[in-house]
Amino acid sequence: MAMAKRTRKAKTTTKASRTRHPKTAGVHSGGCLCGAIRFTARGKPNHIGNCHCTQCRKATGAAFATFAGFESKDVTFGKGKPRYFRSSAWAARGFCPQCGTSLVYKLIEDSSKIWLAVGAMDKPERLAPKMHIFTTTMVKWLKFRDGLPRYKAFPAS
Repeated sequence: MAMAKRTRKAKTTTKASRTRHPKTAGVHSGGCLCGAIRFTARGKPNHIGNCHCTQCRKATGAAFATFAGFESKDVTFGKGKPRYFRSSAWAARGFCPQCGTSLVYKLIEDSSKIWLAVGAMDKPERLAPKMHIFTTTMVKWLKFRDGLPRYKAFPAS
């Protein structure tokens, strides 16, 4: 037993291992259900949230939608392109024209940002939500105990 202890390598901690990027930084890839569309987002998202607005519920067919916001310049569509539906005076939603997967939310007046559906990511666990938004229209039977902040609208940046 004493011999094994002497030959075992000691764990070392380097500066690089202590200053790793947060889990949300890096490259995030994803795509639609049928594979016709693939996208890549680079960097750390500027927003990750569960949206409870009526439009997100209708667009996704779910009780809420989780989106990660990136700078548009950091998002590329390498295979296929979403088709867009103008869902309101201020926003358009992108989806796969073949399988219908909800992929994108973007503002009409501000093309510098794009929100990608976290559920369409290859590794959605890397993009945990940081807040709940539009909670006044949240489905009443949802009961979250996640401790995340809740906003009646999109929080001011």
